[in-house]
Amino acid sequence: MKTIATTRSAMNIPTGRLAVWWVLVSEVVIFGGVLVSYLMHRLGHPEWAEEASHTNTWAGAFNTLVLLTSSLSAVLAHKAAGQGNGKRAAMLLRLTCVGGLIFLIVKSFEWTHEIREGLTLQTGGFWEYYYLAAGLHGFHVICGMLIMLWVANSADKNQDLHRVENIGIYWHFVDLVWIFLFPLLYIAK
Repeated sequence: MKTIATTRSAMNIPTGRLAVWWVLVSEVVIFGGVLVSYLMHRLGHPEWAEEASHTNTWAGAFNTLVLLTSSLSAVLAHKAAGQGNGKRAAMLLRLTCVGGLIFLIVKSFEWTHEIREGLTLQTGGFWEYYYLAAGLHGFHVICGMLIMLWVANSADKNQDLHRVENIGIYWHFVDLVWIFLFPLLYIAK
C-alpha cells in the first residue's frame, strides 16, 4: 500500500521528486554563493594562482572520472527500478556508493598530503576556499551515500522503487557541483 504522500502530486510532479528539486534549489543557493564568492576573490587575488598550483590535478581528474562513472551506475539503477527490478537497482545503487567511497578516500589522501605540506586553512585565502568548497562537497557526497544505501535497502525488497530516481537526481547534482569545482580549484591556475 502506498502512502498518500507518495501518490499525491503538485503540478503533475510526484511529491518525492518535487521535494528533491526543492532541496536542490536550496543547494544551488549554498554552492552558488560559495562559488561566486570564490570567483570574486580569485579575480582580486592573482597570487592565488601560485597557491592553486599546489593542488593535485591528477587526483582531482581521477575523482572527476570516479564521480561521472558513479552517475552512470545511478542512471542504470533508475532504469532497473523502472523495469521493476529492485534487486538490480539496489546493487547498482551500492555500486554508486562505492564510487562515492573511492572519491572520499582519494580526497582524504589528497588532503593528508596537502596538510603535511603545510597547506592548511591558515596558509591563505585560496586554501580557505579550497577546504570549504571541497569539504562542503564531500559532506554532500557522504549524505548522498547514506540516503542511497537506505534507498537501496528498500529497493532490494522491491519497495519504494520511485525513490531510486529521486536519489539519482540528488547524486547527479553532487556530480555537477564537482564539475564546477574541479576546474576552479585544480585547473584555473
